[in-house]
Amino acid sequence: MGADDESLIPALRFGADGLIGAIVADAASGAVLMFAHMNAEALRRTQETGLAHFFSRSRGKLWLKGETSGETLKVQDIRVDCDQDCLLVLATPQGKGAACHTGRRSCFYRRLEGNRLVMTGDAPLFNPHEVYGKK
Repeated sequence: MGADDESLIPALRFGADGLIGAIVADAASGAVLMFAHMNAEALRRTQETGLAHFFSRSRGKLWLKGETSGETLKVQDIRVDCDQDCLLVLATPQGKGAACHTGRRSCFYRRLEGNRLVMTGDAPLFNPHEVYGKK
């Protein structure tokens, strides 16, 4: 099979832990919103429901993005990279438009300058302490 061949069921390359990386970008603007991991079940549920599901390594379980906050991601398209070991999920943020658990639109709200992290100025769209309680 050549690099341009298509198949009905792509041979995705999940890691030894059963996970594949998933970059989530805004379907309209292309802005990168977040990075998470999917296992086969998360990918299946995402395809079935049209809402992004991921596998939480810290909690050790499947989760629907926005199940607590209401900030779900409506999936428009899923792309696979050339090595078939990373996904690009193109989605439309729902709710207030926050993809990050900190309440911000994107998880990438800090910039690395030398050895310091500097805030980009992206303000939270919701108060995470009110939504999730103390963390």
